Amino acid sequence: MIGIVDYGMGNLFSVSKALERLGAEYFISGDHEQLLQADAMILPGVGSFRDAMERLPAETIREFAASGKPLLGICLGMQLLFEDSEENGLTKGLGLLPGSVRRFPGKTQEGESYKVPHMGWNRLEFVQDSPLLKNVTEDYVYFVHSYYVSAENSEVLLAKAAYHEEVSAVVGRDNIFGMQFHPEKSSKLGIALLSNFLQMVDETEAVK
Repeated sequence: MIGIVDYGMGNLFSVSKALERLGAEYFISGDHEQLLQADAMILPGVGSFRDAMERLPAETIREFAASGKPLLGICLGMQLLFEDSEENGLTKGLGLLPGSVRRFPGKTQEGESYKVPHMGWNRLEFVQDSPLLKNVTEDYVYFVHSYYVSAENSEVLLAKAAYHEEVSAVVGRDNIFGMQFHPEKSSKLGIALLSNFLQMVDETEAVK
């Protein structure tokens, strides 16, 4: 059973519909006890980092992460897993992964302007092996974001993409994972990645 965290800022409908397509059981909740009983947690998100941290059941998520059960952050939900963000002034995140969230500057080093937010299809480049990337090939996924986690931190970087900057597209360490793009809107590759996450959940349950 997958627990989708409801804190009033998530793309709950599209994520839940993707899980239905994959035949996964899920519930949507902001309740502490109910979320802790889930076999895995998905943290979606659309909007401002600071607003999200004010609404988020942060201690519930940290407690769940400490349990060793799989946790997946999507879009803003991925950014919230990191230490801090410069959006609307420096704001502390959940601190489950090392790194900071930065705004796309909107200008290249050569002084050429580019559009922010980054919106559209970009190709993933795999950096290291992970169960999340098992049996999938590099392809295009769909991004919508104005802030990004720098791809400089190789410790947690699983796949990256380029939009004038090196963007951490898929991250992970131990039981904690994140995708900057929207897998539920990313065609076959996105669904394959969600399927891999569900398989990890099944494998975690099998060894209990």
